[in-house]
Amino acid sequence: MTLRERRRTTRRRNLRRHWQLYLLLILPVAYFVIFQYIPMANNVIAFKDYNVVDGIWGSPWAGFEHFERFFANPVAWDLIRNTLMLSLYGFLAGFPIPIIIALALNEVRVKFFKRTVQMVTYAPHFISTVIVVSMLILIFSPRIGFMADVLGFFGMSENLLANPDAFRSVYVWSDIWQTAGYSAIIYMAALAGIDPSLYEAARLDGASRLQKIRHVDLPGIAPTVVVVMILSVGSVMAIGFEKAFLLQNPLNLSTSEIIATYTYKIGLLNADFSLATAVGLFNSVINLILLLAVNTVSKRVTGNGLW
Repeated sequence: MTLRERRRTTRRRNLRRHWQLYLLLILPVAYFVIFQYIPMANNVIAFKDYNVVDGIWGSPWAGFEHFERFFANPVAWDLIRNTLMLSLYGFLAGFPIPIIIALALNEVRVKFFKRTVQMVTYAPHFISTVIVVSMLILIFSPRIGFMADVLGFFGMSENLLANPDAFRSVYVWSDIWQTAGYSAIIYMAALAGIDPSLYEAARLDGASRLQKIRHVDLPGIAPTVVVVMILSVGSVMAIGFEKAFLLQNPLNLSTSEIIATYTYKIGLLNADFSLATAVGLFNSVINLILLLAVNTVSKRVTGNGLW
């Protein structure tokens, strides 16, 4: 029996033995194929002069014309800069905080206090983005918001939502408040999987709490941290549309206009579907390149990666 035949026999044996597991995979695979992979074919709109009458495949080819239109527009580089700065600010400020929360909660021994902190930090995740933005508008309102009283106490009367320089901080720190506690769950799960004998050995060696965190906790969750970091960097250009759009106003547009909001306005409001698809495709390609690059560097440096 050749090697190929042995492999084929092994696959058939595994299929007969684990057919229930393969059956369970049918629906998830079908979902991704139907709703994720097949729609990718519609990216061809970026290379066509799309019109509704001729349809996607009947519209005439335009080549890279729409990409050239986008990069020839002076607004393009402002959009890219705004998207990158907002994403990198959010990543640098928000990435360590869930790790710190998980490490701190892992050291808490009073169960009531631990559960209370978990509930308080997890709860904002379940508030919709629209409600969070409404809360921000009320908090920073120059007439009725309590932040107006706080700023007025220090002799300032500035409306932060109308200040382009303050937009990124308002966006990022409100996002951290909303997501940090929930994001800490994955790190707490990783901490729960650390071998208890390592803590026992550290205790016998006289390690302090900080030393235990440094030499046991952090190495134990390092693979999880690397995977989350790769996924975060790989979505740097895919920052959320809803919150940026809802916080936008004519006064902060110079920093709040990002690729996602621009694509929405060009594609749905102006009905320039080809240009919007070209911008979205460019955005996705950049994310893919970043994902591959960070994964490669991570595997070479730490030995951990997504694949």
